[in-house]
Amino acid sequence: MNKGSLHQEGHIIGGRYRIQQVIGSGGMSYVYLVEDMKLPGKHWAVKQCYSLPQQYSSVEEEAELLITLSHPRLPRIVDFFPPDGSGVTYLVMDYIQGMTLEKYFNDHNGKVKSAFILHLADQLLEVLDYLHHHDPPVVFRDLKPSNIMLTPQLELRLIDFGIARNYKQHQDQDTMKLGTVGFAAPEQYGSGQSDARSDLYGLGALLLYLSTGGKRSEWLTGVDQYIQIDLPSDIIPVIRKLLEHSPDDRFQSASEVRQALPHNRRIPKLAPPLISKATMGTCVIAVMGASGGTGTTHTAIAMAHYLARNSEKVAIVEMDMHANAFSRIQEIAEGNHTMGHHHDRRFSIEGVDYWVQMARTNVIGLLGGSYRYVIMDLGAYQDNDRLEEFLRADIPILVGSGSEWRLQDVTDAVIRLSEHPQSKWIYCLALAASEAVQRLRKQLNTTKVYSLPLHLDPFDHCEEMERVCSQIFQGFVPTAVKKKKFRFGLR
Repeated sequence: MNKGSLHQEGHIIGGRYRIQQVIGSGGMSYVYLVEDMKLPGKHWAVKQCYSLPQQYSSVEEEAELLITLSHPRLPRIVDFFPPDGSGVTYLVMDYIQGMTLEKYFNDHNGKVKSAFILHLADQLLEVLDYLHHHDPPVVFRDLKPSNIMLTPQLELRLIDFGIARNYKQHQDQDTMKLGTVGFAAPEQYGSGQSDARSDLYGLGALLLYLSTGGKRSEWLTGVDQYIQIDLPSDIIPVIRKLLEHSPDDRFQSASEVRQALPHNRRIPKLAPPLISKATMGTCVIAVMGASGGTGTTHTAIAMAHYLARNSEKVAIVEMDMHANAFSRIQEIAEGNHTMGHHHDRRFSIEGVDYWVQMARTNVIGLLGGSYRYVIMDLGAYQDNDRLEEFLRADIPILVGSGSEWRLQDVTDAVIRLSEHPQSKWIYCLALAASEAVQRLRKQLNTTKVYSLPLHLDPFDHCEEMERVCSQIFQGFVPTAVKKKKFRFGLR
């Protein structure tokens, strides 16, 4: 790429995005960290690509591809600038805080725990399964350490879809031979068309690379002597099958690989987060009910005011466009008791900004801005766009009833969402007995199940609720500071 096209700090792209620094580069592209001038404090990643006129369609294809994708482990595309007179295009997408797997691996001198490798494999299989079942199927084709980002909680995001493609039926081989040597499947070099099984080869190459301290990514004679001794022995034949030369001899789908991996294994504690929680940007907390009538909004409000008493500015967002709880609170808080009176979408109570009936596209502007915490009130569980926000959140909280006859709602929700990683999930049961909490902890194999006490006024300080919240958000907030009470009642 012509180095003269590299922009300096302060340059403004499209009259909106001010460059702060270069955060990545490749043979034909640069990636910048930019600040959104229309949304002060909000940051994005902008990929700048240079291409010849006959290649103009490639970046546009990448943009069109990303627009159709929606998954917590993929970046969201929010803006696109087609090729200008010099062949430069810009793709604006989520800025993912953290580091690449390549840097993480190098920082650990090529030695990572087997638990981390298995954790990574599970997440990759989840997102590959989504891509391969897309209509039409999407083949990533470049599964390598530098194309995987790790968040502070070691959650992965796939980046750089520069050579991803839609699978084309009735095509014998790829038009272009692309991929990274050592990680690309043999068919990507001309022996056939790449498909879902090509990504599975890339997965096997990546797992072998991590398991051998970066020494091997192909299954050759004697490679097993380089595999770290703490890797479970029943994982090795899975990796070997992933790396078969012929696609027909490999696993045929991501779900087939997941079934082949051993389940219910006791995995040791993973490495600590990449970045201290205290230094993170906006922390997103999603509160969702396992079913209706569990007090989801009540819980979200109580947690928002707990955080406001203990930290910096907090926002709570009503994600259900048909809900009216926040409008009722606004009527009382502003002293206007005529329902239907026009109000702004935002109002404040004791350090908490309430955002009424916000669409997902509008919430983007709140993330990475001036708020330390954004709490999303998602309402009751439904298989819709709000579910994606729950899965994407830094702290997903599932609220259920503590009544014995309704505890099954929580386990049913967990089963329905079993294809998604649940290690971060927190479970809150309203007025649950200690026996019910212990039983659910055992069933879900987690200690992150809590009983919420009777708390009639979610705006008010409650010692028992403070204690529970301090356990839930341990490490995310400083010591409590009591503030003036807000009484929920007519003035």
